[in-house]
Amino acid sequence: MNNASLHYQLSIYSWQQHLFDVTLTVPSHESQSLSLTLPSWIPGSYMVRDFAKNIVSLAAKNTESNEPIACAKLDKQTWRVDTQGEAVTITYRVHANDLSVRSAFINDEYAFINGTSAFLSVEGFEQQPCKLQIIKPAVANWRAYTSMPMTDDMPDSWEYEVADFAEFIDHPLYIGVCNFHNFEVEGVTFELLFSGRNNLDIERIANDLTPICKHHMQLFGDPQPIKRYLFMTLLADTGFGGLEHRDSTALLFPRFDLPMVGESDTKTDGYITFLSLCSHELFHTWHVKRIKPEVMVKPDLQKETYTNQLWIYEGFTSFYDDVTLARVGAISPQKYLDIVSQNITRLLQNAGRFKQSVAESSFDAWTKFYKQDASATNAIVSYYTKGGIIAFGLDLLLREKSNNEINLDLLMRHLWDQYGRDEKGTPDDVIATLCKQDLDIDISDYLADVVYGTKDVPLENWLSNIGVELLTRTKVSADDKGGKTSAEGMKRQLGANCKPAPLGLTVTQVFEGLAAADAGIMVNDIIIAVNGFVVNQAKLQRILDATNTGQVSLSLIRDGRLLTGDLDIRNAREDVCNFSIADERKFSAWLGLN
Repeated sequence: MNNASLHYQLSIYSWQQHLFDVTLTVPSHESQSLSLTLPSWIPGSYMVRDFAKNIVSLAAKNTESNEPIACAKLDKQTWRVDTQGEAVTITYRVHANDLSVRSAFINDEYAFINGTSAFLSVEGFEQQPCKLQIIKPAVANWRAYTSMPMTDDMPDSWEYEVADFAEFIDHPLYIGVCNFHNFEVEGVTFELLFSGRNNLDIERIANDLTPICKHHMQLFGDPQPIKRYLFMTLLADTGFGGLEHRDSTALLFPRFDLPMVGESDTKTDGYITFLSLCSHELFHTWHVKRIKPEVMVKPDLQKETYTNQLWIYEGFTSFYDDVTLARVGAISPQKYLDIVSQNITRLLQNAGRFKQSVAESSFDAWTKFYKQDASATNAIVSYYTKGGIIAFGLDLLLREKSNNEINLDLLMRHLWDQYGRDEKGTPDDVIATLCKQDLDIDISDYLADVVYGTKDVPLENWLSNIGVELLTRTKVSADDKGGKTSAEGMKRQLGANCKPAPLGLTVTQVFEGLAAADAGIMVNDIIIAVNGFVVNQAKLQRILDATNTGQVSLSLIRDGRLLTGDLDIRNAREDVCNFSIADERKFSAWLGLN
């Protein structure tokens, strides 16, 4: 039985070389050797990432005598240290140059470090307290920010302590310069951090996030599971991501999509996306970090942990992230419908939805969803996208079956009260069971069709109940994502996605069953000419739309070979979705705006 704490010390070795050092001190113990392991994946991101590959050196010594101790590497992420039961100190150096929310990154402005990339676990000590000392960097004005509880601010270090290793790795660290602000919502302190030096209008962002935070807190009800919450945003020129943690979230977002001081109050699409991302990750505070699948209560971080419930967790959250913006007035009702239109359009253009259920997509996230290639659109379905539409449909179904007395919000509160407050973990049938036992509504046929089967969500059955009309149309351009438009749609369709090439167009995706696939066009082909004319995207579409014969001739390059062939002219599919408000009173009532 090991009763003492583990002590970790972290210091920045070289920001120029993206290196940090960790010293781990393990007290005396009963076993003759210790097994040290770095996680291979980070909770919330379902892909084995082998973080131990970034450990560039590791050594051990007896803490009292300073005599070196041999370390034997047992596998890609595990070391054995023969300690004879005595206290041991392990030092190791880690390379950190992955600008993402999943790993670790250091540059001239800051260090961002996830615990799963930095801290070795010690077998037998998993339930013991973990203490962290961060050595203050020599770089001027660098400070440490984290949701981890601080115990002391010393002249040369910051010190923290948590109850066990699982909690220890659930508090990402930011050390550097930043734009920082905090605000209060119903007794909870929310903190905003934006990396580096920037001129963002952080007070405006705080004001816009306040009603979103309040919405989520009121949805699940008191007492709140958090006292303090940190939105930690890494700014980049490009890039996007979000990862939930117990008392914080790490975000990656383009800096110029956010409002700067002095700019107008108009919300750009980029800024709306940021608010939705914050809404999504904050919602996970309840729904993922506390309500969670049974297998995720104590997951094995050394290998994949499989569940078919991600459609519940990421899907339902994907419904709430955007609808919350409309409920609190951050976006207009029609803007919300445009966003939903784009989500359904992505699904309609995805033939993989007929081959894989969202339950299967959840289970196979490790190898399929997180490792997508150009064939993914024809082979898999997103448990985010379809899961969000399933949640939308479930809300409408519950309302219809209960004369509008029961909705998805009520189901979420039952889910929180029964599984989230004590974090006991949800079984696979939790949604069907709660609806039947607590709400007296049988949704088994619905789930069989759209969750465990591959049928589309029959939204058209219920949309009139909330004053919404659904129409489909053809694309107006290659990059048409869906939503309202007055532009004329395409007449013909290539059936492939392309990007500009130095000459012509490089094929990036080929859609099963459409003209390009039947013509034998392949991913990475370069279409250089149609009917003898060199094309770009606009010219290609004009030629297709203006052609009345049955075929056009193609000239393309495939792996250095010049090929020719024919493409059948086919009418464009109506696979773009457009929602419109048919009854403003009904739709406003559904959003809770009345």
